[in-house]
Amino acid sequence: MDEICKIILKKGEEMAGKISGFLREYISIFSVILIIIGLILFLNGVLGEWAKDFLKSIIRFSDEYLAWSLYLVIIGFIVLITGIWYLYSFLKNRKFVLEQVKTNKRSEFLKKHIELKNKVRHLPSKYQKMVKEKEEELKIK
Repeated sequence: MDEICKIILKKGEEMAGKISGFLREYISIFSVILIIIGLILFLNGVLGEWAKDFLKSIIRFSDEYLAWSLYLVIIGFIVLITGIWYLYSFLKNRKFVLEQVKTNKRSEFLKKHIELKNKVRHLPSKYQKMVKEKEEELKIK
C-alpha cells in the first residue's frame, strides 16, 4: 500500500511540474485572458447591480441572473486584479532580466546575480537561456 501511495505522489509531483512549466511559458497570454474574463464578469455584475430595470425590460435578463450580479462583481474584481498582478510582475521581471543581460561588466552582473536567478525562475525558458548564455560569456558558474 505504501508503494502505491509513493507512486501516486510521485506522479502528482511530475504533473504539477508540467502544469506550472506550461503556465510559466505562457504567463503573458494567460494574464491577458484573466484580465479580459475579469473585466467581462466585473462589467456584467456592475450593470446587473446598477441597471436592473434596463436589463429586465430591454435585454430581458432573468431575475435569477440578476440575483447573481453582486457575486459577478466580486469574482470579476478578483480575477481582474489577479490578471493585472501577473501581467505586472511578468513585465517587471522581464524588464529587469533584459537590463541585466545587456550589461557587459562582470562585476555588475555578479552584484545582481542572485536576484536575477530568482526572477528568471518565474519567466519563460527563453529568458533562462539568455541568462545562461550571458553567464557563459562572462565565465560565471
